Amino acid sequence: MCGRYASAKDPATLAAEFDAVDAMGNGAPDLDYNVAPTKSVVAVVQRHPRDADGEVDESRTERTLRVMKWGLVPAWAKDSAGGAKMINARSETAAEKPAFKKSLAQRRCILPADGWFEWRRDKTAKQPFFTTPRDGSSLAMAGLWTTWRDKADPSAPVLVTCAVLTTDSVGPLAEVHDRMPLLLDRGAWATWLDPDATDVADLLAPPALDLVDALEIRPVSQAVNSVRNNGPELLEPLTEPVDLDLFAPRT
Repeated sequence: MCGRYASAKDPATLAAEFDAVDAMGNGAPDLDYNVAPTKSVVAVVQRHPRDADGEVDESRTERTLRVMKWGLVPAWAKDSAGGAKMINARSETAAEKPAFKKSLAQRRCILPADGWFEWRRDKTAKQPFFTTPRDGSSLAMAGLWTTWRDKADPSAPVLVTCAVLTTDSVGPLAEVHDRMPLLLDRGAWATWLDPDATDVADLLAPPALDLVDALEIRPVSQAVNSVRNNGPELLEPLTEPVDLDLFAPRT
């Protein structure tokens, strides 16, 4: 699963890395080393733009950085309270689930991340690990998004929410947890974001082992356990060695 991650690159850096235009304006989230459910996050989307009259221009697309709330609220939901429970969508079943199937077909996004946190635990404690690219680049986590309108208050702003797709862990990642975010390599970005591509089944498989081999998995401080803690120190490796045999993979 993915229940916490880091997103600590400025919008200009992300826009250049993902070949996107920053459309977040003054609403861009702060750099965040401990992104938790229901927070505002940066997402990469690609859509057909609208002209001055509001008509969709089907002849071209624009890739932009947008702000979304982490925790998907389906358009048909009576209220937004359930979003905190839908931060993840299983890639194997998303096409069948009412909450996710329309977004999988029409509203896909990339959620940039410096890395994600996961925990292994024993009977008395749990050890957090941070998984991040060795070269300092951003991860492209496959995501789904949608919009929700409060029918009880038509004047309220539209709520834009998202979820991270997850898949079976690959290689050494399985020693920490049996699930991981669905990571997209650069060659898959265009198809994944293409608003006219309705069948992306080929991109829902677990990532190739060579992509995983480019990641570092390191134990970090238990300070990340509290969402109140937020700073670059949360990503630093522990200075004392961790006996991994004490921590069974979380299931």
